[in-house]
Amino acid sequence: MAAQAFTLLSIVPAASPSEPRKINSSNLFVHSFQKSDGFWGSVIGNLLSFRRSNSKRVVLKRQSTVMTVLQSLPTAKPKEGSAENLPKWSARAIKAFAMAELEARKLKYPNNGTETLIMGILVEGTSLAAKYLRSNGITLFTVREETVNLLGKSDMYFFSPEHPPLTEQAQSALDWAVQQKLKSGDDGEITTTYLLLGIWAQEESAGHKILATLGFDNDKAKELAESADKDT
Repeated sequence: MAAQAFTLLSIVPAASPSEPRKINSSNLFVHSFQKSDGFWGSVIGNLLSFRRSNSKRVVLKRQSTVMTVLQSLPTAKPKEGSAENLPKWSARAIKAFAMAELEARKLKYPNNGTETLIMGILVEGTSLAAKYLRSNGITLFTVREETVNLLGKSDMYFFSPEHPPLTEQAQSALDWAVQQKLKSGDDGEITTTYLLLGIWAQEESAGHKILATLGFDNDKAKELAESADKDT
């Protein structure tokens, strides 16, 4: 019978190619188990093996987890153009969105709102939008502080979902960014600057109120908009 391949994902960091993983014999352990489909498996130190009765044993090294990043953020169907022709989000914008989810979870908030999107931009930190905010005294610490002042603290026993859903206003901010990019006629990606300006455009949102409290205004938004397509 032909050997069958298996893949095991682990959150344990993989050793570098120049420093192969070593098994410490003093910590060696063996654990065997039988699956319902007739497979026998055993874990020996950092090695995983599977075998089927009366078949050869296959030994596989444990593999490190690889994060897959989506090329688009959750946005509504565009009013202009087709979904197939939607511009892509930049790598920095995608990372900012992922960091926003993480910030929502840190605060134990049930949703990913405009306030956590701002935090995500600042955590990513390398975009023109993030640098502009910091140059005007708007930092991750001050945004967090104002967020708690405005929205309060979550119950200590509440746990956010792994991917907190977007609030209506946060969704509108993403949709605004897409629409403005389409209107610009530029073929580039949707940058983090568009995301920040989308948040500012939602005047009743927590993100807009926090930015305004920290000194962001329409003049700064216009200044930032001039470099919207220069960011990556």
